[in-house]
Amino acid sequence: MPSAAEYMDRALALARKGEGRTRPNPAVGAVIVADGQVVGEGYHPEAGQPHAEIFALRQAGALARGADLYVTLEPCSHHGRTGPCADAVIAAGIARVFVGAGDPNPQVRGQGIDRLRAAGIAVQIGIREVECLRLIAPFVRHVTTGLPLVTLKTAVTLDGKTATATGDSQWISGPASRLHVHRLRDRVDAILVGIGTVLHDDPQLTTRLPEGGRNPLRVVVDSQLRIPDHAKLLGDLAAAATLIATTSRASAQKIEQLRRQGVEVLVLDGQDGRVDLPELLHRLGQRGIQHLLLEGGSGLNDAMLQAELIDRLMVFVAPKIVGGSDGFGIFAGAGVCRLADALSLTDVRSSRFEDDILIEGEVVRCSPA
Repeated sequence: MPSAAEYMDRALALARKGEGRTRPNPAVGAVIVADGQVVGEGYHPEAGQPHAEIFALRQAGALARGADLYVTLEPCSHHGRTGPCADAVIAAGIARVFVGAGDPNPQVRGQGIDRLRAAGIAVQIGIREVECLRLIAPFVRHVTTGLPLVTLKTAVTLDGKTATATGDSQWISGPASRLHVHRLRDRVDAILVGIGTVLHDDPQLTTRLPEGGRNPLRVVVDSQLRIPDHAKLLGDLAAAATLIATTSRASAQKIEQLRRQGVEVLVLDGQDGRVDLPELLHRLGQRGIQHLLLEGGSGLNDAMLQAELIDRLMVFVAPKIVGGSDGFGIFAGAGVCRLADALSLTDVRSSRFEDDILIEGEVVRCSPA
C-alpha cells in the first residue's frame, strides 16, 4: 500500500496542473483514498472554479465517507467565490485529513484545520511540506508582503560566464533547457528585463511551446526610454502586453507615443536617475502579479540583488568554457569582499536537461522584506 508521502506526491502532481493559472488563489491538489484505493482526486484549475477538494469529493461520491483526504494545502474555511472546503469535507464524512502545508494567509491561517478538528476529524500536517510550500511560494510571497516572488533565471558556462567579452550569449544552454524556460514562462505572471537586453537581443519574451501556451506580461526597465520603435516587444502587442518602467528623464513625447501604441508606461523615479525597482514591484503586486521571472542582464540583476528583491535562483550550467578574464557574469558590480557575506540559498535542488545542469534554490533573507 502506498505511504502518506506517496499519496501527497500524487496530490502535488495534480496541483502542478494548475500552476500559474489559479491567481489570486494558490495551486492545490487533493486525493481521496478508501481501503487503499484512490476513489477521488482533483486540482484547482483557475479562480472561480471549484477547489481541489470539491473535485475530489465529487468524484468519490459516497465512497468519501470514512475515507482519507490528502490535500497539498489546508482546506479553506471562508467564503470567497466558492464555499468553504472545510465544510464540504466535514459534510462528506471524511475520517482523516493529511495536509501538506498550512494556509499562509494571515487572515485564514489555521482556521480550516481548527474547523476540521472541531468536527472530530483527525488532521495531520506537514506531509511533503517543503514541496508543497515551494509550489505555492509565489502565492505566499504575495499574500504576506504584497510583492511578487522574483525568480532570476540565467545560463552560465562552467567558468561562470553568461556571455563572451563581445557580448555573444546565444546559445549557452541547449534546446532542452530553452524548452523548459518556455514552460516556465507559461506559468509565470510577468517577465522582467532591462533595456540593455532589449537593445542587444531584441527579444520577444513570449511563450513558444509546441502545444501553445500563455504569454506573461512583459516588463522593461528603461530609465531614458531608449527602446527603439522597431523592437519586437512593440510589434506584437496583441500577443502579449508590454509595460515599460521609466523615469522623468525620458522624453514626454516618447511616453505619449508609446501609450498611444498600447504600451503601459510607468514613471518611477528612484535614486541617481534610475527606475525605483522596489516601487515597480509594489505596483506589479498591486495588479495581482504573483510570480515575476527576471531574465535581465548583469546590470539589472545586480540592481535587483542590491535591493534584496530576488527570491529564487534558476541557473542553467552548460558544459562550455569561455576562458580568459573578460566576459560577463550573472551580476555586475564589485560583489562582497568576504565569503561569509555571500548570498546563501536553501532548498537547493538540481535537475538535468540533456548536457545542462539546472541548479535552483531559495534566497535566504536576513530579515523579512
